[in-house]
Amino acid sequence: MYRYILFDLDGTITDPFEGISKCIVYALESFGMKVEDTGELACFIGPPLFEQFRAFCGFDDKQAETAVKKYRERYSETGWKECTLVDGTEELLRELKVRGKVIALATSKPECFAVPILEYFGIDKYFDFIGGAETEHDGRNSKDAVIEYVLENLGVRDRSEAVIVGDRYHDIDGAKKTGISSVGVLSGYGSREELQEHNADHIAEDMRSVLEFLL
Repeated sequence: MYRYILFDLDGTITDPFEGISKCIVYALESFGMKVEDTGELACFIGPPLFEQFRAFCGFDDKQAETAVKKYRERYSETGWKECTLVDGTEELLRELKVRGKVIALATSKPECFAVPILEYFGIDKYFDFIGGAETEHDGRNSKDAVIEYVLENLGVRDRSEAVIVGDRYHDIDGAKKTGISSVGVLSGYGSREELQEHNADHIAEDMRSVLEFLL
């Protein structure tokens, strides 16, 4: 069974919709754009911000860079705290640790934000390594690049011993590109159809189901 357990952050360990949606609205307001239905902003949970501003708003590179900077103005102050811990997360992490698993974070969120979020909820103690993206969009930002970074820092030699738990197709695709297994969890923002279409190795309903599978 798996020795190295990697976790996505947004939508998997935390539900960040409140903070992310408010920061997206804040960023778009600087462009004179109004969001009528904030529910549409759930698509920003998971992929890199730069890519999603281009896809969702039709921004060019310069506009997307500006939007990311505006987003982070609010996020760095209050947005990062406007999230909740997904039910069953701490119990899952605690049990994995007791069983001797090596636990790491592999998130597309900049590492400088990921670390304080885990500290805020008091769960950083369960992680052997916290890996995230770089702040520049042309740096370490794709999911596979983040996973490679985490695997390297963990010293993983046999990738069959590693798995990532995530809620979106980016996590599944990133796993395939790096040669590790994937568990798609339905308590986040990806649908069963999305996870099946991208061939997740296993699909779990919630964190309890994830724990049962991993052990």
